[in-house]
Amino acid sequence: MKLWKGYGSEHSMNLVMIGHFKEPNDAEEAKRLIEKIANQVGTDEEGHHRATGPRDRFSDAMLNLLIAVNLYTLRPEELEQFLYDVRVGVEDNKIVITTDEVDVSVFMKVLLERGARVEVYSAHDYPNTRYGR
Repeated sequence: MKLWKGYGSEHSMNLVMIGHFKEPNDAEEAKRLIEKIANQVGTDEEGHHRATGPRDRFSDAMLNLLIAVNLYTLRPEELEQFLYDVRVGVEDNKIVITTDEVDVSVFMKVLLERGARVEVYSAHDYPNTRYGR
């Protein structure tokens, strides 16, 4: 029998990000903004094959969207995070994001830009919370 040892970067993070807002409407608006940007990323991927092209520029449509919503802290290379398997929900004045990924800077930036206090943790280390798997 031959045993192989190696390193792999793929693993389940079980990451939870909670954005606490002052008002429930702010959480709903942040969710709609995340959905709007994610939809545009999907459109850009389908129409322009960004996955195989340079990631150092926004599409014209994405740039127009970010200007329209007054969001200037995102970087073009972060946009692929919107293509990850991410679950976004709203509970009262909180937006709850769960994923198995560790690269979530784009979501944190959107929440912070919209006035949230952000909490991030691995549900593996805090299994008694309501979130995560």
